[in-house]
Amino acid sequence: MTVDFATPVLFASRCLGFAACRWDGATIRTDLIEQLKPHVKFVVHCPEMGIGLGVPRKPVRIIELNGKKELYQADTDRFFTREMAAYVNKTLDELPVCDGFILKNRSPSCGPFDVKLYAGKEKKGVTKRTAGFFAEEILRRWPLLAIEDEGRLTNFTVRERFLIQVFALADFRRVKKSESVGQVVDFHQRYKLMIMACNQTEMRNLGRLVAAPKGISFADFCRDYEHGLNRALQHGPRLGGAINVLMHAQGYFKRELKSREKEHFADLLERYRNKQVPLSVPVAVIQAWIERFDQPYLRSQVFFRPYPEALVSISDSGKGLDY
Repeated sequence: MTVDFATPVLFASRCLGFAACRWDGATIRTDLIEQLKPHVKFVVHCPEMGIGLGVPRKPVRIIELNGKKELYQADTDRFFTREMAAYVNKTLDELPVCDGFILKNRSPSCGPFDVKLYAGKEKKGVTKRTAGFFAEEILRRWPLLAIEDEGRLTNFTVRERFLIQVFALADFRRVKKSESVGQVVDFHQRYKLMIMACNQTEMRNLGRLVAAPKGISFADFCRDYEHGLNRALQHGPRLGGAINVLMHAQGYFKRELKSREKEHFADLLERYRNKQVPLSVPVAVIQAWIERFDQPYLRSQVFFRPYPEALVSISDSGKGLDY
């Protein structure tokens, strides 16, 4: 079955395969970004070049002075905190609507999670980890969006929930343009099982919202729905939620399936519960049944095909599900 996927708009650090703009003049090729290029629209920036630092350049780092974070270039004994703050605010104020962010890990400008924070000008010790100046403001402005670095996206689980969320948001942007409540209701129906797998509380909240949209403007209706959608998808499908969805889907075929098929599927679910097989294995069985028995409702469910198959990869960093 052909799926008409919406085109996500993703922000990416420019050094991640778009230009040789790292401090040492290098560019960093990332497999995921190369795979994404035919399917998404990228918006790219390099904050350090944006404040006038050339390529190559002396490296900058984040230090703490008098309880305040500063962007410091040790080789020149110069601070670039003010310039970076001005660039960050101007760039993000003018940024087009983005469905997600892929940022350079450990960068003092773009790193979202694991940037070294030094205690003073001397490079003697790391007091703690922080976010880069550019990434910190992104996280503050859009805390519910999919914001990751290229290192974390080598983890299968992190990558999957990132892709699920950005393609869902792109799809919802397309729906919003219709200015039709009916289109939003249809969107919710298509995403019902995905939302159920991710967050049943938000599934109920969103269900109540689409059941009674009267009394508020379409813009407010969409704003409230999108906020709940982001909360629902933020952590991706949960183990128990995904099993509930799969058991619910199997119920559509209870009259057609033979007892041995039901037993085999129950065994697959148990193996998935015990993390012996990935979610894609029981999902593939349901997909086969959808086609075999021509089940239109399940065929419409995004849960079974949330993003283009060309982006499906079982490769993993090996750093664990919680990386």
